[in-house]
Amino acid sequence: MLLTNLLRTSTFRLAVIYLALFAASAITVLAYVYWNTAGFLGRQTDEAVQAEITGLAEQYAQGGLPLLVHTVIQRSRDPGQSIYLVLDPAGRVLAGTLNGKPNVRPGPDGWFDFDYRRKTIDGREEVKAARARAFYLPEGYYLLVGRDVQERREIEDLITNSLVWAIVLTVALGLVGGLFMSRNMLARVDDINQTSRDIMQGDLSQRLPISGSGDELDQLAGNLNEMLDQIEALMTGMRQVTDNIAHDLRSPLNRLRNRLEVTLMHDSSPADYRMALERTIAEADQLLGTFNALLMIARAEAGALRESMTWVDPANVVQDVAELYEPVAEENDLTLRIEAQEGMSIRGNRELLSQAVANLLDNAIKHGRPVSPQSEAAAITVTVATDPEKPGRGVVVSVADHGAGIPEAERSHVLERFVRLEASRNTPGSGLGLSLVAAVARLHGGRVTLEDNAPGLVVALHLPVSGR
Repeated sequence: MLLTNLLRTSTFRLAVIYLALFAASAITVLAYVYWNTAGFLGRQTDEAVQAEITGLAEQYAQGGLPLLVHTVIQRSRDPGQSIYLVLDPAGRVLAGTLNGKPNVRPGPDGWFDFDYRRKTIDGREEVKAARARAFYLPEGYYLLVGRDVQERREIEDLITNSLVWAIVLTVALGLVGGLFMSRNMLARVDDINQTSRDIMQGDLSQRLPISGSGDELDQLAGNLNEMLDQIEALMTGMRQVTDNIAHDLRSPLNRLRNRLEVTLMHDSSPADYRMALERTIAEADQLLGTFNALLMIARAEAGALRESMTWVDPANVVQDVAELYEPVAEENDLTLRIEAQEGMSIRGNRELLSQAVANLLDNAIKHGRPVSPQSEAAAITVTVATDPEKPGRGVVVSVADHGAGIPEAERSHVLERFVRLEASRNTPGSGLGLSLVAAVARLHGGRVTLEDNAPGLVVALHLPVSGR
C-alpha cells in the first residue's frame, strides 16, 4: 500500500521524468564518445594497414616478387600488431605470419575482418581478431596485409559495458532517489493531510507542521497557518459577537415587550399611549442603529466599498462632521477645536471616513469632561496632519479628550465589537463605535492607535495617501 502511494506521488513522477531525461542525455553523450573512439581506432588501424601496403608496393615495384617475399619474411620475424601473408598460385605459404588464407570473403573495397590463431610468449595459442586487405598479384600470387585489432575490440567492449552499466546504475540510483524523495514528501504531505482533517473536524487550534528547512512546503505551511490564525480569530470573534448580540439586544427587546404589555394591561390615556409609543420608537431606533453599525462594519471588513473610493480631503471631512457635533458638545459643556492642515488628499470612501470621525467625536463627547474655567485648553481637539512616520505618504486624523481615558491593557480590547469598559452600561451606546473605526482603517490600509492624553485619551486614525 505504501509503495503504491509512493508511486502515485507527483514527486516520484517528476523524478522519473527527470531520470528519463538524464538517462537519455547520458546515453547520447556515451554513444557519442563510443562512436568517436571506435571510429578513431578504426581509422587508425586502416591507415596503418594502408601504410604497410604502400611500403610493400614500393618494394614490389623495385624488385618484383622476390624482393616482396624477402621483405615480408623480414617483417614477419617481429611483426608486432601487423599481419602478413604471401601465397603462390597453388595456395602454398611463401611468407607471412598466417598459416593459410582466411576463409572470409573480402568486401568490395578489399577489406575484411577475421579471426586467427596466434602463439603467445609462453607458447599458448589464442584466437584474436584481425582486419586486413588482400590483393591478387600478377601470375596468381596472393598478398594479405592486416593488423591485429584484438585490443581495439576489447576497448570497444569496455566502452560498451561501461555504457550499459552507466545506464543501469543511473536508472537504479534515480529510482532509489525518487522513492526516497517521494517517501519524505509523502510523509510531510500525510502530516499536512492529517492536520487538515483535524481542522475540518472542528479543532481550529491545530496548525500545519513546519520542518524548519525553509522550502516551499514550509512556506506554504506558514502561509496556511497564518490563514488559520485569522480564521480562528474570526470564528472566535463571531462567537463573541453572537454572545454579545444576544446579551445586548435581549434587554432592549425585553423592555419593548414589557412596556407594550404593561401598556395594554391597563386602561391608559392617549398621552400615556403616546409616551409608550415614543419610548418604543426610541428603543427601536437604538436597535436599528446597532444593526446598521454591524452592517457597516461587515461591509468595511469585506472590502465591498473599496471600488467606490475617490480622492477625499480629510480636512473637509473633519470640518463637516465637527459642524454637526459642535452643538452637541456645547450642550455637554464641551468645546471643539479643529486643527486641520489644508491641501491634503487621500484615496478613500468619504461616507465611511465621516462615520469613523463621527464615532470618535461621539465617544469623546460621551466620555470626556469639560475643562475648568481657568484652563485655556479645549475639551476636545480634532487634528488633521501629515503622518510623521510616513512623510508625504500618510495622514493622521486624531481626536483628543480630557476624560477618564482607557487603561493601556484595555486599549487593544476596546477595538473589538460590543466591548464596553463601563460595567453598568448606563451610558448610551452599543460598543461598536471603535470597532467601526478600526474596520474603516483596515479598509483604507491604515490602522488605529490609542494613546494617553494625560489626562484623557487620544485616538489616532492613520491613513495612507493611496489606500491599499
